[in-house]
Amino acid sequence: QVQLVESGGGLVQPGGSLRLSCAASGRFVTIDVMAWYRQEAEKQRELVASITSGGQKIYADSVKGRFTISRDDAKNTVDLQLNTLKPEDTAVYYCMVGARKNWNVRSNNYWGQGTQVTVSS
Repeated sequence: QVQLVESGGGLVQPGGSLRLSCAASGRFVTIDVMAWYRQEAEKQRELVASITSGGQKIYADSVKGRFTISRDDAKNTVDLQLNTLKPEDTAVYYCMVGARKNWNVRSNNYWGQGTQVTVSS
């Protein structure tokens, strides 16, 4: 099993910054993709940003130029730097990793418990 622990959410004023962190632990041999999703109340969960083991990054159009995703494979962590935050960024942010238990199997997706980000004056 893989456990994910997220941290860094909170309340921030518009234009402010936050940094979210997610640490993976448990039984796996490698992590392929690491990502952050978010979900607003009564809306579907959406991809915010993802990063592959090769370093390729994808961002939602709404966060391009403001958010930056990074990973540290030595620590099995993925961070999301949120800059120039807007009220519409308010949501619960979830960490997701695609981890493999063995080298010859496909990865499974694992989710964190979510961390609240609120952007308000």
